[in-house]
Amino acid sequence: MTPPEEQRAGFVAVVGRPNAGKSTLLNHLVGEKLAMVSKKAQATRKRMNIIVMHGSAQIVFVDTPGLHEKEKLLNRFMLDEALKAVGDADLVLFLAPASDSIRGYEEFLEKIAKKGTPHIVVLTKTDQVSNEALLRKITEYQKYQDRFEALIPYSVKREGDRKQLLDAVAQRLPRHPWLFDPEILTTEKIRDIYRELIREALFEKLSDEIPYESDVLIDRVEEEEGIDRVYATIITEKETQKRMIIGKGGESIRRLGSYARKLMESFSGKKIHLDLHVVVRKGWSKNRKSLEAIGYVF
Repeated sequence: MTPPEEQRAGFVAVVGRPNAGKSTLLNHLVGEKLAMVSKKAQATRKRMNIIVMHGSAQIVFVDTPGLHEKEKLLNRFMLDEALKAVGDADLVLFLAPASDSIRGYEEFLEKIAKKGTPHIVVLTKTDQVSNEALLRKITEYQKYQDRFEALIPYSVKREGDRKQLLDAVAQRLPRHPWLFDPEILTTEKIRDIYRELIREALFEKLSDEIPYESDVLIDRVEEEEGIDRVYATIITEKETQKRMIIGKGGESIRRLGSYARKLMESFSGKKIHLDLHVVVRKGWSKNRKSLEAIGYVF
């Protein structure tokens, strides 16, 4: 083990507009399926710590909701989560797809102007643009080169990008004894990870039918040797949405449950018994007490 005096440790907030590829990048860095991945915008709603050991450094990445401007109460909570993570971090990774306008980065600079946290720009999804387009985008960012620590093109399909990014992050962390047991991958409780995996299954299987205002509440988890029994409730706002989730003869919820179990079993290495129910809570996403009751504490 690295002697404490040679260790580095710190928190690295990962931010960007919705669908910038934050969760995909984090899962690639840690080598495990931890962060929620969904094509649905703003699927990530709360901060999540994901720990990566790299040489003498312990990097605590903080997955955050997408940066956006909307008036709904849940959206305001999510933006606050992202900005708090920036303020608490030792370093920030700003992620932007290589095909995106630079305007998103300029808005980010406006939001963090008073925080003073150093940041690295990571251009994601570079495998989806030509080399010429990537070079043009890098050139656009160069006018702000005095604002960022580094600019790194990144693709999860190129393994060399992983080491380059981790090297750049590690060398910018303070010298400090490791903050957590180096064997753990996240500080999240198992029930919170199960919740995110069920939410991912919900969005993956029903994202066209089910609106953004749906969520999952873990009622209880019974952990046994070789099997976890998970009892969860899907929350939605309308009776019509509830009927969609359940489906004719329960077909939709069985499909959803089967996919969620596979995600959960892949993560835990155990058999999963999943018991899902659906309830209607009208206006839950617009009511502060309802939000706090399922874990969104302002």
